[in-house]
Amino acid sequence: MIGQTISHYKILEKLGEGGMGVVYKAQDLKLDRPVAVKFLPSYLSASEENKARFVQEARATAALNHPNILNVYDIDEQDGGMFFVMEYIEGKTLRSHIASLKPGEGIPVRQAIDWTIQVAQGLKAAHEKNIVHRDIKSENIMLTKDGLPKIMDFGIAKLKGGTGMTRTGTSLGTLAYMSPEQAQGVPTDHRSDIWSLGVVLYELLTGEVPFRAEHEAGLLYLIVNEEPPPPSAMDKRIPRQIDPVVMKMLAKDRTRRYDTVKDIIGALNDVRNDIEAGSEA
Repeated sequence: MIGQTISHYKILEKLGEGGMGVVYKAQDLKLDRPVAVKFLPSYLSASEENKARFVQEARATAALNHPNILNVYDIDEQDGGMFFVMEYIEGKTLRSHIASLKPGEGIPVRQAIDWTIQVAQGLKAAHEKNIVHRDIKSENIMLTKDGLPKIMDFGIAKLKGGTGMTRTGTSLGTLAYMSPEQAQGVPTDHRSDIWSLGVVLYELLTGEVPFRAEHEAGLLYLIVNEEPPPPSAMDKRIPRQIDPVVMKMLAKDRTRRYDTVKDIIGALNDVRNDIEAGSEA
């Protein structure tokens, strides 16, 4: 693939690979700019229904034009395979950033709050357009060189199934962010994104996801049935003021979660103000 020209995109190097496709850095020969090109796996591209659904979702996502959402530039098909083109970012995923820390060490609390608020702002813009991500995880959030988080792969998760997420192409890393309703295969809505963002916030604060198990069945059981310890119980340096926010985002019953990501933004702003007021006292 490297060195080939697909449409007017010259493939330069491989950036990453997962169950939902392979991503390459490429050069847009028409506009003379670097881009990222993601090729969907054959089991998705082979379905006309999936293609139509993906095109519709990609168009809606491209219209969002939000600073915390990765821009989608183009969508095309060649030799029966579907691919889409998005902005190329010099940076790393949130997961990579967390992995670079010492074991059990999280991001500074104020930074974790700021990043979560920014991701929530991107989700807010999407939810207002009736777009649900369904696969929010630290691996799907890019950090620019300036530290700006951008959500990737809007619409891709929807291809995994209309209700929950199929096991095809998933991993324990993805399952760890799955909401209880997704784990049980019942219809999802925007509150599944709220749960997954809660997992990301927990991970930012503690350096660990709230649910961990060696096997898929064990992990799904924990997600559906067990309560994780609050973040401050994992690290005494984490202010207890943030615990209620995280635990409400991770409520098993989605009717007990925040109604909207706008509510999360307000709650996190209140926590940040409280922490800052305490530090100045």
